[in-house]
Amino acid sequence: MTRQTFTITPAQQSSADRRATRKQVAAATKAERPAKGVKRERRLPDPAVPGPFGPGLADRSYWNLAQVTVPPHQATSQHLAGIYPFVADAGLGHRGPVIGVDLNADALWHFSPWEAYADTTERGAFSTNILVLGAYRSGKSAVIKMLTSRSLPFGHQVVLPSDSKGEWVKVAEALGGSIIRLGAGSAERLNPLDRGPRRTGTTDDQHEQMVAQRRITTLTSLIEQTLAGTRLTAVEHAAVHLALARAIGTTDDRPTLREVHRQLEVIASGDTDGDPALVPASAQPRFVLRRFVDGDLSGLFEDESTAAFDEDAPMVVVDTSELFARGDLVAQLTQVCSTAWIQAVVSDRAAHRTRYVVREEGWRDMTSLAALQMYQQWLKLSRHYGISNIVILHKMGDLDTVGANGSQERSLAYSIAGDIENKFIFHVNHQERAPLVDRLNIPPMHADMARQLGRGQFLAYVGQYSYLVDAFATSTEWEYDLFATDDAVLPLEADVPAVIDLADRVETAWPDPNDIAETDVSVDGWLTQERGSA
Repeated sequence: MTRQTFTITPAQQSSADRRATRKQVAAATKAERPAKGVKRERRLPDPAVPGPFGPGLADRSYWNLAQVTVPPHQATSQHLAGIYPFVADAGLGHRGPVIGVDLNADALWHFSPWEAYADTTERGAFSTNILVLGAYRSGKSAVIKMLTSRSLPFGHQVVLPSDSKGEWVKVAEALGGSIIRLGAGSAERLNPLDRGPRRTGTTDDQHEQMVAQRRITTLTSLIEQTLAGTRLTAVEHAAVHLALARAIGTTDDRPTLREVHRQLEVIASGDTDGDPALVPASAQPRFVLRRFVDGDLSGLFEDESTAAFDEDAPMVVVDTSELFARGDLVAQLTQVCSTAWIQAVVSDRAAHRTRYVVREEGWRDMTSLAALQMYQQWLKLSRHYGISNIVILHKMGDLDTVGANGSQERSLAYSIAGDIENKFIFHVNHQERAPLVDRLNIPPMHADMARQLGRGQFLAYVGQYSYLVDAFATSTEWEYDLFATDDAVLPLEADVPAVIDLADRVETAWPDPNDIAETDVSVDGWLTQERGSA
């Protein structure tokens, strides 16, 4: 049988060139044929023995005597590009930390939102923000901890505005980070009305406008969320504006919630600068802020900040786990205050520092129209500030808690989630298929695939390309223990099978059990021993 060869013809070749190529192929084929009257040489395996159907092999198999002539294959480079192994994607390159293994290309998968954004090719990302979506125990939290921790040697900082479960505290402690604890007798305070550093390259008027907008948006969000989403009227807005302006004047541009509350009491007493309609309008905002001054939220956000943001720390975590045990409303108000404080202190481009801002339970930042507008503005400015916002959701249904069905708030929440170009989709439940397709424009085939993903596996959408990544394939035992989030509900022994499964998937990450001790020690026994020593 003649050897099969390929003649690659450019797709844009002219018709005359294609005819010339066909002639060359025909001439090459004719040259391989024997001359007329000359028998073709038979190439039989050695040794050959006779058999019932002609010469055969000694092992009683038989050789096909029919001569097969396969002409050379002719195709364009456009068509040949679709033949395996060219179907395997080249990935995002080797810039940034290793996150896992690209299961389609069987190669290491690197990712950095800033490197992807700086890529000017079609593989480049359109923003630095990341939407993370996955069911409980899909591995999304561990993967994000892996991404951010492995990014620290690249000079990036990790910021948690609100660690509602306390899961990031031990990570920050292990990596030498800074922890700000709120509640449970802590003396640390955060002032959500802090002025913050000046944005580089802005005029005085622009800077003042930005600070004023951030302060009034934070105040409005706090009041509206406490009122269960009830929006302030125009006259109530006017009362809040007047109280904030007076607080700025009396504190030498260092306003606090306590001073704003005091100024609302002054307005309620009749000192309204000649506008008596502000007297009854100050009632609702005043009673809301009383919770921060004398109520269940006192001692946290009503005075000037006592905690400082450590610019040099690799990771800064605001531990709010004690406050989240008090209920959803307290959790939402805490989220707004801590996020506003973080935004005020990290919005300085002059620091030339790239940061991950991880928003666990990201839907809590979207509970009112004012909060949504602030959220949207912060996402838009992320590239300018060198920030990558990581928004983590369990399911798209989390956003159904934002506003009423068909409301402006819910539409804006879904719009914000859909506008985040970089997406990590982990294992989802079956009812999430429709929201993925309809809300996030995920291909139906990918939505079906997301239902079959294992722990630590995710679909990554970066720019115009998608990847299937197994992050746990590159994880180590130290990382697995540090990033685990099931400690409170699973006994130590219940964690071992999951780690053994990880060891089976990546043999190089684990030592040979025979090398651990002179006697036979099972992998299960070695894991138990190592965990006990740790």
